[in-house]
Amino acid sequence: MPETLETAAAVTPAAAPRLPRDARYYDTKREIEEFLYEANLLDERRFQEWLGTLADDLRYFMPMEYNVKFGEHATRELTRRDQEMSWFNEGKWSVGKRVEQIMTGVHWAEEPLSRVCRLVSNVQLRAMSTNAAGELEVDVTSRFLIYQNRCEYEEYFFVGDRFDRIRRTADGWKLAQREIRIHQNVLLAKNLSIFF
Repeated sequence: MPETLETAAAVTPAAAPRLPRDARYYDTKREIEEFLYEANLLDERRFQEWLGTLADDLRYFMPMEYNVKFGEHATRELTRRDQEMSWFNEGKWSVGKRVEQIMTGVHWAEEPLSRVCRLVSNVQLRAMSTNAAGELEVDVTSRFLIYQNRCEYEEYFFVGDRFDRIRRTADGWKLAQREIRIHQNVLLAKNLSIFF
């Protein structure tokens, strides 16, 4: 398994090795798809419960995306974690602080709270391995469509891909890594106050 999702995501879906479609794959995929209903917790504003689905060593990353010259997409289209600017580059602590800020009721970008609906589809398992603690880790790709409405007339759509690493722990599945790729090189929304 790749050390980070960045190296896994650099492999195009056509070139990625395909996991055998056996009973283990489909059983694990079903469990992962059930876990990905964590999006409902966000839609229902159950932020504290959602935080409980995150691993303590979470890496939550959203690179910026650039328009680049043909042939340079693999090396220059996306910013790199810890080396260049990104929309998000967070751990569980900072994600938790964002939740706390929203829940104060005085967060300028979320008062009143947004109405949000998330659709997650095209779930594919890309790799499965066991970490040093003996826990199963699964690299998962999916696509999302998120609708956000604020106040009366503000509407935003976010469309993109997610590259997740989901870990089976003694407490159930936990999100260990999430890389979000939003397909806009210029952010069309006024802010990014939602979670992906």
